[in-house]
Amino acid sequence: MRNFDDLVAVMARLRAPDGCPWDREQTHESIRKYVIEEAYEVAEAIDMGNSAELCTELGDLLLQVVFHAQMAQEAGTFAIADVCQTVVAKLERRHPHVFGDVGVRDATEVAENWEEIKASERGPGASVIDGVPKALPALQRAERIAEKASRVGFDWSGPEPVLAKLDEERLELTEAMAGGDPERIAEEIGDLLFTVANLARKIGREPERTLGQAIDRFEARFRHVEATARQAGEDLRALSPKTLEERWQAAKRALAGPATIDPGAPDR
Repeated sequence: MRNFDDLVAVMARLRAPDGCPWDREQTHESIRKYVIEEAYEVAEAIDMGNSAELCTELGDLLLQVVFHAQMAQEAGTFAIADVCQTVVAKLERRHPHVFGDVGVRDATEVAENWEEIKASERGPGASVIDGVPKALPALQRAERIAEKASRVGFDWSGPEPVLAKLDEERLELTEAMAGGDPERIAEEIGDLLFTVANLARKIGREPERTLGQAIDRFEARFRHVEATARQAGEDLRALSPKTLEERWQAAKRALAGPATIDPGAPDR
């Protein structure tokens, strides 16, 4: 724990009157974005399978926790010790099968107990879908909301009914576009995206990561199309839709990516 204490001490020194001017000026609001940024960098290191990078990024994320706790201590609201005490108490409370005498059969039952304990902590009148931050990326939020609702049976029986719902939402979007009402069109697009997120969930895929992978494939293929045009001395803007489609298909073959629906592919 000496290294952790050193980190806390360094942060306190940076915030001291004779410390770093930039660090002294920061508030919870001003560095809020860095918590999100560092969390995504941790996720990226995990996706890369890079242990050294993961270690570094976890340190950066921990720094944000210590930074916020130091500001809170200065304001007299809480300190880093309170943060640690709170999470330890929460872990012990939500793991009665480890720290108590509750028996469980498997990880699924552990997850069910966890949600029941969280619900009891929120008190009577709380919704089963409470606890999902609005700041989450929309697809991830859609997945978590639907996942929570599914625990009380509010769900499709499998992916096939979701596919049928997808067709229904597509038709409603077509009708909205024909009507020309921008607000209704936006609403139907939202319904379509929410349904797609649920389809991914029902087949065991994280919609946020799945879309991210599709974007990565699109980016690689588009860069290939750009490079091909550059080598030929061509301007992409001058190429016909037919030629762009041919180049797009050539990029797919060259990169040999998994077959997918191409988001944002050239007009067909």
